Amino acid sequence: MKQVATPWKKKKEENQRAVLRMEIDYELAVLYEAIQESDKDKIKKSKSKLEQFRKEMLNLEV
Repeated sequence: MKQVATPWKKKKEENQRAVLRMEIDYELAVLYEAIQESDKDKIKKSKSKLEQFRKEMLNLEV
């Protein structure tokens, strides 16, 4: 049973990383737009989300 679960777990982690990368890309676009608009509140929120995504990515790497 362990032999079946290991590839499934690996595939799940790969999918989580892919989704997280897309979320990071989107949030970077939001941050860019906020910087262009000089919207300090939006910049702060975007940076906060990106920091959270960074932590999630680090957890997936460990």
